[in-house]
Amino acid sequence: MSPHTAPILLLIASNVFMTFAWYGHLKFKASPLWIAVMASWAIAFVEYWFAVPANRIGSAVYSAAELKTMQEVITLVVFAGFSVLYLKEPLGWNHLVGFGLIAAGAAFIFQAR
Repeated sequence: MSPHTAPILLLIASNVFMTFAWYGHLKFKASPLWIAVMASWAIAFVEYWFAVPANRIGSAVYSAAELKTMQEVITLVVFAGFSVLYLKEPLGWNHLVGFGLIAAGAAFIFQAR
């Protein structure tokens, strides 16, 4: 797999796990908090197995700032889908505009390429 595409795919996988770790427990509010924390920690442990290689492999072709920027944009895309599909929370125009502005700001990071 190319060092250009591997980090993107690994960061997508990483963000799916991390989004579940951070927000998945919101559907189980009756569960004790300690169970939510432990389950989230276990999911986050798996997430690291995607995030760390993504950054290690990606650092061969991307700067740290570019990797972080990719991660943030991927996070927003994954979270938007998660919010709508899993949590059943709608995204309004204000969310989409805000996410779009963040993505536009991220584009400036890659202008020197």
